[in-house]
Amino acid sequence: MAICELCEAARLTEWYFEDDLCWVAECEVCYVPMIVWKQHDAMPSEEIKIQLHQRLLAVVDSLFDYVPYIDDNMRNIPDHYHAHARGRGFGFGNPPPRKK
Repeated sequence: MAICELCEAARLTEWYFEDDLCWVAECEVCYVPMIVWKQHDAMPSEEIKIQLHQRLLAVVDSLFDYVPYIDDNMRNIPDHYHAHARGRGFGFGNPPPRKK
């Protein structure tokens, strides 16, 4: 049985936030903030999704200097809900600008 990387929640990159619902950390692939639902499920209710997205945007607003958009296309791990706070003007592999 394969182990889900997101359930494992290894602290391989910087973590910005964690509570009973989720955690937010730097994505090890694309270096942008990523939120991970603590439940191994790809389909949270709309209410949960809204809560997750609000937490992710709050982290970006407090630590970073860019206008984010939510990307929840789960390319590499499609069976565990997670979403990225992407921005315009920087690409994959380039971390977003931090607030000074």
